[in-house]
Amino acid sequence: MSHRSVIHKIVIDVAAENHARELAFWEGAVGQRLPQNERFPEYHGAMLAGAGVGLLVQQLQDGGSRIHIDFHSDDLEAEVTRLEQLGAERVEQRDYWTVMRDPAGMLFCVVVDHNLDDTNSHVWEP
Repeated sequence: MSHRSVIHKIVIDVAAENHARELAFWEGAVGQRLPQNERFPEYHGAMLAGAGVGLLVQQLQDGGSRIHIDFHSDDLEAEVTRLEQLGAERVEQRDYWTVMRDPAGMLFCVVVDHNLDDTNSHVWEP
């Protein structure tokens, strides 16, 4: 059975002590407000105007600052398996997303998204 996926967000993970300054920088850099997520207050973000991709600034509880990419997929397991076949490895399973590591050791996430269709994502055939 086919599934869909797309690179949906760029996530800037920031240590707590740098979060406010980093958020202000990225709002200025992209020219738009990145509102706080009501459900997950550690996230500030929005879809970027004219870019087809979102930007999140995430306040970390621990660890150093870094940037990672979020793939969105309508079939989490199928997308994780596809990426494993390309050389990625699973790091951690969360409620509705999987943290993965690419072949160079960089982290990224695969997130469930049931709002994908032929106009906003790539269709992968088995």
